[in-house]
Amino acid sequence: MSVNDYLQQNREQSVAELNELLRIPSISAKSEHRADTAAAAEWLAGRMRAIGLTTVEVVPTAGHPVVLGEWRGAPGAPTLLIYGHYDVQPPEPLDEWLSPPFEPTVRDGKLFARGSVDDKGQVYLHMKAVEAHLAANGSLPVNVVFCVEGEEEIGSPNLAEFLSANAGRLRCDAVMISDTTMFAPGLPSITIGLRGLAYMEVRVQGPSVDLHSGAYGGAVVNPANALAKIIAQLHDEQGRVTIPGFYDRVMEIEDAERRMIAGLPFKEEGLREEVGAPKLGGEAGYGPLERIWVRPTLDVNGLLSGYTGEGAKTVLPCRAMAKISMRLVPDQDHQEVERMFTDHVKSLAPEGVTVEVEALHGGQPWYAAPSGPVFEAARRALAKAYGREPVTIREGGSIPIVKAFEDTLHAPVVLIGFGLPGENAHAPNEWMSVDNFHRGAEAIAALYDELR
Repeated sequence: MSVNDYLQQNREQSVAELNELLRIPSISAKSEHRADTAAAAEWLAGRMRAIGLTTVEVVPTAGHPVVLGEWRGAPGAPTLLIYGHYDVQPPEPLDEWLSPPFEPTVRDGKLFARGSVDDKGQVYLHMKAVEAHLAANGSLPVNVVFCVEGEEEIGSPNLAEFLSANAGRLRCDAVMISDTTMFAPGLPSITIGLRGLAYMEVRVQGPSVDLHSGAYGGAVVNPANALAKIIAQLHDEQGRVTIPGFYDRVMEIEDAERRMIAGLPFKEEGLREEVGAPKLGGEAGYGPLERIWVRPTLDVNGLLSGYTGEGAKTVLPCRAMAKISMRLVPDQDHQEVERMFTDHVKSLAPEGVTVEVEALHGGQPWYAAPSGPVFEAARRALAKAYGREPVTIREGGSIPIVKAFEDTLHAPVVLIGFGLPGENAHAPNEWMSVDNFHRGAEAIAALYDELR
């Protein structure tokens, strides 16, 4: 029996097994689900043993455990490390789900469940590819190491330390991550860039208490007004961020990639309709995909000040707060940007208020030139599974651990996602294409052959 025959004949069983994992509410952000998160780790470890991995261990961390699985029975062949995560986002709001979030349901070829695409389904298709090779051939053409964590959805607070402590055990020739999407249905995609993040909180303090706006308005600097003025000065008329030095280290897009982006099946009107906005906007001189993928941004994520309840309350607030995120691109450094942002915001503060700025979360951007043996092998494998050449894309979001893998293990990282646009990864009614789950397993199985 061939590897593909095995995968084809076991399609129903593969989905049934995935459903078992999806029923476990492994919500890493909620302490009441700590036992569930541990159960998901043990479930994965059990399946790794069942498919034939020779070394499997659930490794404790200061938070949720990491599941390690190894098969190193191909001396002289390359070693591929496969990273993923078994924790999931909270499912709320529950009333917006069409079926229970932890009761997998297939509708119109889509498998609906929390974690189906982010990231349990994408992790498990890698395990099915390994199983198919071991079942059909008794061996793998390459060495494989699984590293599956339970804290990605809370920022992977313990993974960098885990990688450093286990760098020898995790030695590999390449790292493979499937936690991204394809650009469009049927269009296989290799992600070569992710934006980083600098997430800040700005707090403006004026008087010691809220004041009557009639008795004091006009004589006291209003913190809400001051904050609004600061925010208004963070962009110029062309949509560019005004922080001095903000663009100094931005890696400009090359003409070849710009042509590639322009050739993708994308329509601005489709994006406008998808988000429900009257008009798209952003930095002048760049198209929507370029703004999302290769340009840095600064956006207000939240504002809080004064009275916001029903009816009128003529209050002059004593404080105002904003949460502001900056998406960063290579070669920006999030810590450097945090410092520049802090200095600039404080320089914009009017007299009569004090301003505090705190960095809440950060991550480095990542880019990989799409060349080298592992990228070429990935292209061939995806073309074989999908019947067309893959495209190289970037994503506007952040996966901070990608850079940690690259820097710690000194190995190239390849991102091949099998999600699709509109899959509601962090929203109600998350889903994964059942066909992509199966074809993804076929593509990864082919990749092992291409890497030998």
